[in-house]
Amino acid sequence: MLRRKIQTEIADYLDNVSEKILILDGARQIGKSFIIRHEGQKRFKNYIEIDLYEDKKGDRVFEGTRNKEDFYLRLSTIAGNRMGKKEDTLVFLDEIQAYPDLLTLLKFLRQDDRFTYIVSGSQLGIALNETLSKPGGKIKVVRMFQLDFEEFLWANGVGEEFIDHARKCFSQRIALDEPLHNRMMDLFKKYLLVGGLPDAVNKFIETHNIVEVRAAQKEVYELYKGDASQYDKERKLVIERVYELVPSNLENKKKRVHFNQIENKKQARAWQYQAEFEYLVKSGICHEVKAISNPKFPLVESESKNLLKLYLNDVGLLTRLLYQYSISTIMDDVKSINLGSVYESVVCSELAAHGFPLFYYDNKKKGEIEFLVNDYDLLSVVPIEVKSGKDYNEHASLDVFVATPDYNIKQAFVLSNEREIVQNEKVAYLPIYYVMFFVPSTPPAKVIL
Repeated sequence: MLRRKIQTEIADYLDNVSEKILILDGARQIGKSFIIRHEGQKRFKNYIEIDLYEDKKGDRVFEGTRNKEDFYLRLSTIAGNRMGKKEDTLVFLDEIQAYPDLLTLLKFLRQDDRFTYIVSGSQLGIALNETLSKPGGKIKVVRMFQLDFEEFLWANGVGEEFIDHARKCFSQRIALDEPLHNRMMDLFKKYLLVGGLPDAVNKFIETHNIVEVRAAQKEVYELYKGDASQYDKERKLVIERVYELVPSNLENKKKRVHFNQIENKKQARAWQYQAEFEYLVKSGICHEVKAISNPKFPLVESESKNLLKLYLNDVGLLTRLLYQYSISTIMDDVKSINLGSVYESVVCSELAAHGFPLFYYDNKKKGEIEFLVNDYDLLSVVPIEVKSGKDYNEHASLDVFVATPDYNIKQAFVLSNEREIVQNEKVAYLPIYYVMFFVPSTPPAKVIL
């Protein structure tokens, strides 16, 4: 079984009395249901799992549920012999966005306190927008992602002793020795090919066969596109088009979304596709990175909604689309192949999974920088440059950015394949895999609704 970081939070919730119902949010096929099932079945004599997405496609037992008594009645038609007491009965409502009205009902189910509940959902942000009466302070939403690089290391048998050693080296700005660096780079490149979708990771561990890994990735990619029709049948093709354009946009110099390419409309504007972007981001299948032209701490005060980048939620999906079964493009550092978009994608996913809001720098006069994050300890903005080639120390835009007095930059990072760690004034050069240890200086607050 794949070990996941979210297990600790789920276990803590199930082992302790909580005033709120935990909802695990995130894209489909990232392991939400599996990990809840695993932890729930260990702890509860009576385990009841309802897949509301399948219910909506089938018998529609829970459609139109009016109140908590009505819910209990409908639940009894499926699991009447397992409806015990709160301490021995867990009700897992999977894919709750299929019936947005049930989100409102959670408030009353928690107040009634008859059973222990846990919930999962994809497109949860969209479902909450469609809910007329939100469940107040009775739910706690936690975002889950595909396996990050550290979890991928666990899956490949890398022990805690080595990871702790690498973390200590990172914190002390010490390079790993060459054999350990080479081992980390080998696993990092394999992560670029495999990504973090559980089905793809399991196939890799079981077979080490790129064809089977790609087949698992293709199935998820097509599932994500197909889900668009369930959300909005009229705009299905537009959502699919925006999603399909992500890899080609990332190959462009600016890597931004080009709105005029979506429907071949010359005067297209961002606001015309706001619903499509919202679907892709809130469903968890894309990461949105917002532009900042005048970086001030905190970054959210300066974001632009018109210049945005979209990244696929999983780097393995991207490398399948770009390189199919060719592994040498990544494993052998082929000089003619520019891996810039791939390296940016994996850094984007790591930052998102670790709780960073995502921004990038875009200034017509001063250039562009891939990522900006807040440092709440230094009360400053931290720029992050990502380099996939040998020219890792060439970064004119970063130099100008760091040297601009108004920006008050105290620390910058350049991530590359190089082993050595160098601090050159305000710029620190780190191996790319050290992004696994980047965490917000202030822990991200959980979303409480």
